[in-house]
Amino acid sequence: MLLRRLALVCLSLGLLGSSLMPTASAATGDRRPDRGVQSVTAITRVHTYGQKIDAVAVEYAADVNPRTLGPDTYTVTDSVYNFRYDPIEDLTRYADREVVRVYTNDAPAPRPDGRSRTGRYVIVELAPADRGGNTVIVSRCPTFLCSVKVNPEPPTRIVQNEPVHALRGNGNGRGPVLAPASSAALPLTEPAVNLLVDDFEQSTYLHHGSVLPYAYHLPSGYDPGRGYPLMVILPGHGMGWDGENLGVSLAADIPATAWLTDEWNGTGEDVIVLVPQNQRVGPAAEAEIMTALVEDFIGSHAVDPDRVYASTVSYGSRLAWEAMAERPGLFTAALITGGFAVDDEQAARIASARTPIWVTHGLNDHLLPVDYGRDSARSLREAYTAAGVDPGMAEDLVRYTEYGNEAFSEPDYHAAFGPTYEDASILGWLLRQGGR
Repeated sequence: MLLRRLALVCLSLGLLGSSLMPTASAATGDRRPDRGVQSVTAITRVHTYGQKIDAVAVEYAADVNPRTLGPDTYTVTDSVYNFRYDPIEDLTRYADREVVRVYTNDAPAPRPDGRSRTGRYVIVELAPADRGGNTVIVSRCPTFLCSVKVNPEPPTRIVQNEPVHALRGNGNGRGPVLAPASSAALPLTEPAVNLLVDDFEQSTYLHHGSVLPYAYHLPSGYDPGRGYPLMVILPGHGMGWDGENLGVSLAADIPATAWLTDEWNGTGEDVIVLVPQNQRVGPAAEAEIMTALVEDFIGSHAVDPDRVYASTVSYGSRLAWEAMAERPGLFTAALITGGFAVDDEQAARIASARTPIWVTHGLNDHLLPVDYGRDSARSLREAYTAAGVDPGMAEDLVRYTEYGNEAFSEPDYHAAFGPTYEDASILGWLLRQGGR
């Protein structure tokens, strides 16, 4: 009860209005109108296993001559810490990032073609596969289980190794020097530009005195007269709300933002995405308020009630099993990745709605044994058959995929959402259930 009261107080004080992603470590507005670097901004993107700083935008006082720029113009240094493997003490271990492209732009934003556009910003793109630049760090560890958050003071630094020139003029072939070379390591000065994550809205849902923060995304050109599919993302335990980590459920891994792009979801369809960020108070209570939120959201937005889907990571499976058992048919279909096992009673109740479910698990999952995935598929198929479904149809309704180590693009074998979401055919299958 005390936690809920504290939560309400925190929210009323405006926590939801604070920046959810990496923020400036130096004061904003310290502009130098004559020369030198005016600002430094991180540009982040969510990859399969979480958000990384993919580029740094360096602002100058005038338009920059792109012909004087190259990969050696800048050195970017960042922490190599990864919350999935490393102790928080490793946050102070630094390494140089690999610079892959340098070009100019008229805004602190990347360009897909990497070609320069006239502007005062230099975009320094970094290799996403190198170790540095992860934004998510451990937040709180009230028990042996920890929560995570987006680092409010990212340690990214950039050094300008060579002079940067303005566009040519008045016979000056290289253009006047906007900033001389320097060995000074410049910190980030502005709030980060968080690709896709910044497109989500944050809100809260109150239910019987409890508060549930959540994020949601409506498609561009959202039409209240249409009926859109709704994807409900139920994140892992560490992404639950701990009082200071709002929004990390969007950044810690790919499931929330994947549905915003054709590249990930394998379709051209617009999808509404809803991401509850439950306080970790127990799966039954969490499932109750999450279910109430989903039902309220369906009633207040242009959602096709026949196309409401759940996609879970690890602990989020417990909320899905509870919700589907208590409200059979609430979800049109579900994708359960690296999760807990459904129990036989839950399976029997879920079977009454004949809900299509795809379970995936890592063979060498070190946190939740692979038997959890295998047992879930077996229990559900048996329950569906007992409910009158043909055994062959039951196998089609309840699908199971087991991933060996080679399937993981990063060696966290608990994170079965990785190979699952990297397979667009599975995401396409989910959207086709109950489809048009």
